[in-house]
Amino acid sequence: MADTPNSIKHVASPLARQTLLDDSLTRPVAGRRPIRILPWLQVVKIGGRAIMDRGAEAILPIVDELRKLLPEHRLLILTGAGIRARHLYSVGLDLGLPVGSLAPLAASEAGQNGHILASLLAPEGVSYVEHPTIANQLAIHLAAARAVVGSAFPPYHHHEFPGSRIPPHRADSGAFLVADALGAAGLTIVEDVDGLYTADPNGPDGAAARLIPETSAAELAGFAGTLPFDRVLVEIMANARHLERVQIVNGLVPGRLTAALRGEHVGTVIHTGARTS
Repeated sequence: MADTPNSIKHVASPLARQTLLDDSLTRPVAGRRPIRILPWLQVVKIGGRAIMDRGAEAILPIVDELRKLLPEHRLLILTGAGIRARHLYSVGLDLGLPVGSLAPLAASEAGQNGHILASLLAPEGVSYVEHPTIANQLAIHLAAARAVVGSAFPPYHHHEFPGSRIPPHRADSGAFLVADALGAAGLTIVEDVDGLYTADPNGPDGAAARLIPETSAAELAGFAGTLPFDRVLVEIMANARHLERVQIVNGLVPGRLTAALRGEHVGTVIHTGARTS
């Protein structure tokens, strides 16, 4: 039957004449797990203050460990911001800048750390790429090299959510969003502590702090202690579609990152809200 003007204008869709804000209506269509785009990818987030700010003493061993991991894994290495971003926050807040203006300023330092790391891995063909390249051309870059480096900050920038004076979506949440969107095999967050503790191990109550080897996003929703990652990440993990777990490891201990990428439990494992099927 030939197309009529009426049939051409009206396209049949399960979402037609429905509000996209009603979960009960969109669940039959959106409730399925999306296709994994890069299921073989391992995402590694390197802490800016925890690792990069410590200089050669901390950076070079991590670079050497990453270099040795390249034959085993294809990696997206994302870097966070450090102490310079905190200085930017301080000056920006004194000037009265909105949260959307503070976000790209801090993200610029995360990018600088990424350039440093990529330069050290350049002999292995590793390069730094910007957010649009990660979003659109990551697969072809990883076909040419075993790893790519980028900024872990999400590209919200001036569109950052205005619920806080400090940008809530920083390096940890940005790394998780990318890893989950790509359907990556895993996300490992590299910090300067062994994982999540009952209290800040470097704070006044550090002597009584106990390591929490395993927990979940649901359990952390009511956790009042210090977190070694962005607090908003707890909410994001609860809505994950692919990543079922995240591991936090101590990058200052040689071999911890290697063991984590090989599937070993060597830090704190956090189970997300992603379904297994």
